[in-house]
Amino acid sequence: VGQSTRFQLESAQDPDTGINSVQSYQISKNPHFTLAVKESPDGNKYPELVLEKSLDREKQNSHHLILTAVDGGDPVRSGTAQIRVNVTDANDNPPEFTQEIYKVSVRENLPRGSLVLQVKAADKDEGLNAQITYSFSNTPENARKVFHLDPENGRITNTGNLDFEDTHKYVLGVEARDGGGQSTHSKVQITILDENDNAPEVTFTSVSNPVAEDSVPGTVIALIKVRDQDTGENGEVTYLTETCIFVILFKLPILNN
Repeated sequence: VGQSTRFQLESAQDPDTGINSVQSYQISKNPHFTLAVKESPDGNKYPELVLEKSLDREKQNSHHLILTAVDGGDPVRSGTAQIRVNVTDANDNPPEFTQEIYKVSVRENLPRGSLVLQVKAADKDEGLNAQITYSFSNTPENARKVFHLDPENGRITNTGNLDFEDTHKYVLGVEARDGGGQSTHSKVQITILDENDNAPEVTFTSVSNPVAEDSVPGTVIALIKVRDQDTGENGEVTYLTETCIFVILFKLPILNN
């Protein structure tokens, strides 16, 4: 409601006439309201409640006032009426997330349908204006294929397999929108942790074949390259000669009798 808005109040009734009838009105002190008194062509006075300062339901949802009518007799007589002003809600507050950036780390072998995290927003309004719906916003398509955001409770679950070797970090944009159309945004950062789900790959390069029978010890026969797609300790490779079998093909000399 805008400032200077007026609300007409019921007039007081006084069976006396002339100066002994209602002469003025007063209202209890209040930072938001003042009183204006109007006079009709027939001489009757009636009060109007004037809004002087904007109301905020989130700070105070009702105001209690006392209206006093005073006559002009001697002695002066007066009557009072209770006025209760209920402040209805306007959608003047956007939702607010509990965090600007949500961060979480999960293993790449996390089963499908597992809870990754839950975003949460609150709205100071009430009723429909406080009902919040969650959705992805500015989120890459590859992330939308892997994660699902429940629009009602903000729970994010994985709907696809996570693979550290494919993507080790996702950044999701999330939006909270209230029933009145106001919205706010936050981000979710999901870090994928590596699991030892890849075996080392062994390849041979620069193989010497055949090998001369008079080759001296230390002669390079082949170069072995090992690659593991995992990281950290999961990607460290140890060469164990006792577990490797080298097949060396060479031609035997022909013996003449």
